[in-house]
Amino acid sequence: MSAFLELDHVTKTFGGGGLFGGGSVTVAVDDVSLTIDESEPSITTVAGESGSGKTTLARLLLGSTVPSGGRMLYRGKDFTRLTRRERRTFRREVQPIFQDPFESYNPFYKVDHVLDAPIKNFKLASSSAEKARMIEDALEMVGLVPEETLGRFPHQLSGGQRQRVMVARALLLKPRVILADEPVSMVDASLRATILDSIRRLNRELGISVVYITHDLTTAYQISDNIMVMYRGTVVEAGTVDAVIPSPQHPYTQLLIESIPQPDPKNRWGSEPPQQNWEITDIKITGCKFADRCPAVMDRCHTVRPSQYLIGKQQLATCLLHEDKGVADPDVTRTFQTEQQAIAAAAANFAASNV
Repeated sequence: MSAFLELDHVTKTFGGGGLFGGGSVTVAVDDVSLTIDESEPSITTVAGESGSGKTTLARLLLGSTVPSGGRMLYRGKDFTRLTRRERRTFRREVQPIFQDPFESYNPFYKVDHVLDAPIKNFKLASSSAEKARMIEDALEMVGLVPEETLGRFPHQLSGGQRQRVMVARALLLKPRVILADEPVSMVDASLRATILDSIRRLNRELGISVVYITHDLTTAYQISDNIMVMYRGTVVEAGTVDAVIPSPQHPYTQLLIESIPQPDPKNRWGSEPPQQNWEITDIKITGCKFADRCPAVMDRCHTVRPSQYLIGKQQLATCLLHEDKGVADPDVTRTFQTEQQAIAAAAANFAASNV
């Protein structure tokens, strides 16, 4: 099993400048490790509320933001030491899909332009006929009809169509990883399933790993293999979705799941403790960052920084409520993925043997 992309205890801070370097500091990503394996493609969700560090984590994985601490490795090599050719290969193999599909387009160009550009820039086609075939295949892969899509301006397509064109654009480059940052938050609910199904097909049929960034745990549960829940830059819970969503072990994850609307007007949302320490700079918080909102808070939570504790074989929680458990292995994310893939492979073999 080979590590294609790896964050090794990465931290990213902003601020702290000021005239004498005494400005406030925001720790957007705090000691996060994540491994994406090329040989076992999976869909990993990074979930959390606004300000939890999800988008900063995505920018780190894209290489557009440099870590303040820790390392990002690409095929085992420190990203800061890549050659020009290796960086070009990285840009082709790691592709983003952004939140707002309309902002990804130049309104003066037809949508054909966003599909032509990557083929031209990376010299993927040797002729116009080959380029046309590649574009048509990519559009059909995401459920679009080429004749009804090409030749139009962005405003002439629906939000769902525009987003699927961006998925097709990423697909043209034959990436190994797609970073999807809230890809369905700005499209109609009726189109979300279509776009998410397109992303899932890329993973299942083409072997592309997906990092799906969202605040919506419902869609995360539908399409993901693994999940990381973040709060103020810290991974508070992680594991397979089948372990975390039905049985959350961190109070923050429990609040997130309880906040999901239920199709019953008699079910009321629970009250949430108000946030108290947003004005306190992250580096001055000595204990758990969630302590002031936690319904299960203990006195020690304000002074002791919790470790990541392993719960079973497919779940961990960064919470002192579980300090009687063993401390999790730093590479536990890879372990979760390995077990998930092994289960899936065993199920497939069993089904094949009983046809």
